[in-house]
Amino acid sequence: MLGSISTPGVKSRVQTLAEGINMSCDEFIGEMRKLGCSEPTALKIWRGEYEKFDDFSDNNVQLSNLRKASVVLKVGTGQLLPD
Repeated sequence: MLGSISTPGVKSRVQTLAEGINMSCDEFIGEMRKLGCSEPTALKIWRGEYEKFDDFSDNNVQLSNLRKASVVLKVGTGQLLPD
């Protein structure tokens, strides 16, 4: 199961939002793949790795992939961005 990859006890924003709609990690990854996102990138989004960066050009998780995640989770992209 892919869900076990995340850090125990620490949920990313994506995991919290997915939990609210009863979506598992596997379902999230599958939906992201349908939208053309690679599995490694979808896992980075699931784990919240993009939350650690102030400048999105500093990492390889592009804003377009966060838009895909917002579509999958049925939320606005802004809800995925760090404060």
